[in-house]
Amino acid sequence: MSTENTIEHKIGKADLDGKQEYTITVYAENRIGLLNRIAIIFSKRKINIESLNSSASEIDGIHRFNIVITESYEVVRKLARQIEKQIEVLKVYFNTNEEIIWQELALYKVSTDEIAEKVTVERLLRQYGASAVVIRKDYTVFAVTGHREETDALVKALEPYELIEFVRSARVAIIKDSAGFHEKLKEFEAFEPGEELVENEFLDKGEKIFTM
Repeated sequence: MSTENTIEHKIGKADLDGKQEYTITVYAENRIGLLNRIAIIFSKRKINIESLNSSASEIDGIHRFNIVITESYEVVRKLARQIEKQIEVLKVYFNTNEEIIWQELALYKVSTDEIAEKVTVERLLRQYGASAVVIRKDYTVFAVTGHREETDALVKALEPYELIEFVRSARVAIIKDSAGFHEKLKEFEAFEPGEELVENEFLDKGEKIFTM
């Protein structure tokens, strides 16, 4: 399957002015070693990966990688082309934050006594849309989904109230203008159709042809 000229990106006004945050979306077959080879492409260029998520996609057997970096448009464009050279990779997109819908999941472990004794903590958690995942006598775990700025803000707000642990997931993102990868697969199949089935002209003449 050829993927020539399939890298897509809408050039925004700020793209050429300098570095900004990009989400690179990679559709690929789920093969051992692919993630390592993709990581090497970044490490060779001394580019830090800020977030990396791998999951199943809308197509059975095809995985989707979301990679977040902060770089210039030209650097990201070259990286995307290098990634697409990998045999297992079917398509690469790269987009700015304005071109995607994205979320991250954060978990917060807080002292249960602090929540019970101080109304301020409970009010903060409601303000940030936190939901309780686990409630124990010694601690309570809350979950929040949102952008990084939102989850970071709650960390700072909870610091005076015995925030025991904090962890945040990698970014998951959907491209706003994408019609889904299954539509791109249809384009590939139309461009490179499979070989037509050729009927064997001798199929119904077995006895006549193979009798000695």
